[in-house]
Amino acid sequence: MTKLSVNVNKIATLRNARGGDNPNVVKVALDCVRFGADGITVHPRPDERHIRPADVYLLKNYLKTEFNIEGYPSKDFMTLIHEVKPTQVTLVPDSPDQLTSNHGWNVAENFSFLTDIMEELKSSGIRSSIFVDADSDMVEWAAKVGADRVELYTEPYASYFEMDSEKAIAPFINAAKTAKSCGLGLNAGHDLNLENLAYLKQSIPWIDEVSIGHALVCDALYLGLENTIKEYKKRLL
Repeated sequence: MTKLSVNVNKIATLRNARGGDNPNVVKVALDCVRFGADGITVHPRPDERHIRPADVYLLKNYLKTEFNIEGYPSKDFMTLIHEVKPTQVTLVPDSPDQLTSNHGWNVAENFSFLTDIMEELKSSGIRSSIFVDADSDMVEWAAKVGADRVELYTEPYASYFEMDSEKAIAPFINAAKTAKSCGLGLNAGHDLNLENLAYLKQSIPWIDEVSIGHALVCDALYLGLENTIKEYKKRLL
């Protein structure tokens, strides 16, 4: 079964736009799980423009399901990780001022750095995932640095899906097969939505987890949160 992890960053963005605590991030996260989500994802950034460290600590206290924290492994980020001890950490190569993740790691060029981070995570008993493009070479390097999983950056797939779905999915199938042959778990995320998710799942049925936030929250404006999560779960059957 492919698990659905809901990224609640956009809920925090909405809260921060007005101040106060409405909507409440923890309540929304718990409701997502109650409505059928298998886990929750957050991506705290240094400028705290959406999820804040305080949110991460609160979520850890309340969540009983999968908890995935994404981010660049800076000193502050790793301190947070070791204190919270989430189920999974997804390492992304974001710069501090980056609007959103828009590329995967060049794992080969960051081999020593990422190897050290993998050892840190293993020592804390935390599952590791490395955000990579649909590039079989990078997937192989992720296995070499000791990652447990890779997360495929799916924006290129989403962008070309309507024009030519078979061509759009082809490099992702190849990368997914490489991950499988290397013994890596497989996640996927970025710009997945109700239109393109089912085809991804059908083409790569062994995906362990998808992380979806922006599109899901946008759909919830029209469908409601509970109905939206149910619709996303249907696409993963």
